[in-house]
Parts: sequence; structure tokens; C-alpha cells
Amino acid sequence: MSDVVTAAMIVIGDEILSGRTKDKNIGHLADMLTAVGIDLKEVRIVPDEEDEIVAAVNALRSRYTYVFTTGGIGPTHDDITADSIAKAFGVPCDYDPAAYKLLQETYSARGLEFSEARMRMARMPVGATHIDNPVSTAPGFTIGNVHVMAGVPSIFQAMLDNVLPTLKTGTKMLSAAVSCPLGEGTIGGPLGDIQKAHPDTIIGSYPKYAEGKFWTELVVRARDPQVLETARAEVQAMVERLSTPVAR
Repeated sequence: MSDVVTAAMIVIGDEILSGRTKDKNIGHLADMLTAVGIDLKEVRIVPDEEDEIVAAVNALRSRYTYVFTTGGIGPTHDDITADSIAKAFGVPCDYDPAAYKLLQETYSARGLEFSEARMRMARMPVGATHIDNPVSTAPGFTIGNVHVMAGVPSIFQAMLDNVLPTLKTGTKMLSAAVSCPLGEGTIGGPLGDIQKAHPDTIIGSYPKYAEGKFWTELVVRARDPQVLETARAEVQAMVERLSTPVAR
């Protein structure tokens, strides 16, 4: 098992870029991947345009262990994700027999017409495997290292639950927080020196405001517990040193 497993996310949809729909999937994916030891390194939001989707998929699938996409696999004319993913991989996009049969039986059982629009949800790149959809039946799919899922949050989350157990995972990132009463302008230099001295850590600085006062939360992240604790102790000592009034 590799110590570091990486991922990227592509959010697909004009409605996200226009602000009409507020994305709820990025945070959920980040939480779930962090929990299993996969680093989400990049997120791109692209329009419902084939060339843009193809370019994003090809750029990210060669760079990261996994790519997750959301949106654009529904029944309408602007749901072009399946065709775009197929083009990115250089394979045809066609009706998947198993997906077609599954959807046909589902709509029949509900007394609904299996219309041409609904048939579109059975199309996927040739060679792709299904991602089960326990919410609304229409499957997502995986091809190569790319996992293609619905944009509706409840469906995305259910699909992701089925994908996660199939993924290889890395060493989980640990974290420790240090509360700092000082502003970033005061601690910036010394904090940067600590970061340089501990390249196996990631040290973040997050300004806060509460009860009429500004303060800073410092977060140290590392995969090795001892490395984490050593850097955390140095950050804590720095805060205490800079917070102590100089005797005159």
C-alpha cells in the first residue's frame, strides 16, 4: 500500500457556475476521502461542454490516483458526461445492456414509460463498470481510475458509499490544532521557519473573529504521529513566546 493516495474532483454543470445550484458534494467527498486516507488535491468546476470535460478528465486522471466526477449523467440533452468521458478514453459510448435492462424493469414496475430520455441513463463508455445507485436506480460508472457519479447530493453520497470500499487507501493524515491569540502578521515569519524545518508536515494558519476579537487557529498536519507532535510542540512554544510580554 502506498503511503500517499491522491484524488481530484470534477464538478460538471452550468448550473453550478451560474450560481443557480449550490454544490454540496465537494465537502462531503473531502470528508470521506480524508477519513480513509486519500488526499483530495484538486477540484475543478467545468461547464456542460464536451471539450472542457474531456480536457479536465485527461489532465487529472494522469496526475492523480483517482478522479471523481459529479453531474451530467441524467436524462436530458445537456447530460453529456458519459459521452465526454468516453471521448476522453477514446472508446464508444453506447447503451450498457445490464443498465438498460435494470432501468427498463424499474420503470415497468412503476408503470412508467421507458422513454428515449430515460434510456439515455443507460449509456456509458464501452468497458465501464457500474456504480450501484440504491436511491434512483440509474447507475454511475467507473472506467480506468475515473468514477462518474450523479450530481444530486443524496445519490452522489449513496454511490460514493459503494465506491469507497473498492479503493486503495494511504496512511491517514493526522492533525493537531494550536489556538493563537495573535494575528498572522505577528506569527507569519516564525511560523514559516517552523514549516521549513519540518517539511513532512503541513502547517495551516486560519484567521478567526469572535466576540469582538481576532485570533488565529494554527493546524499542524502530518502522517507520522511523532513528526506531528514535534512540530506541534514548536508551534505551541512559538505562540507562548510571542504572547509573553517582554520585561522592561
